[in-house]
Amino acid sequence: MDHVDNILKQWRQERPDLDVVPMGTIGRVKRLNHTLMRAMEKTWAEYGLTDASFDVLATLRREGEPYALSPGDLMASTMVTSGTMTHRINQLEKAGLIERVKNPNDGRGFLISLSQRGFDLIDEAVAAHVETQAQLVSGLSKEQQAQLDDLLKQFLAGFEH
Repeated sequence: MDHVDNILKQWRQERPDLDVVPMGTIGRVKRLNHTLMRAMEKTWAEYGLTDASFDVLATLRREGEPYALSPGDLMASTMVTSGTMTHRINQLEKAGLIERVKNPNDGRGFLISLSQRGFDLIDEAVAAHVETQAQLVSGLSKEQQAQLDDLLKQFLAGFEH
């Protein structure tokens, strides 16, 4: 019995007319999110990164050579507002982790590119990030991980379409 079960038990006693099963699902997702984010934030912090800076650097790194995107494409890939992205870009540029380079396909525009320092940092941070995630799901068998992934994918799809 976990913390959420105790809450559900109380609600069933006080409001037997309510179906509290969804409350259990959402409550567990919320608690998991908090726990998982704390663990990942700790890993990112070991590299001097935050959720936001990791997101930008990882997006550029997974893009492949030349590890660069236009600000608009970067914004779409990370799903943040333009003001937020401008702030992230400025902070990462100031830290020497990204560079603004001329866009070869648009003489008026520029691309956001990983600097060598940013490339090296995100490569190390991504490896640690994946290891942290592996540790976080290690209590589940590979089969259970696949089942959970399928269920979460279905659940999330209902909100993304």
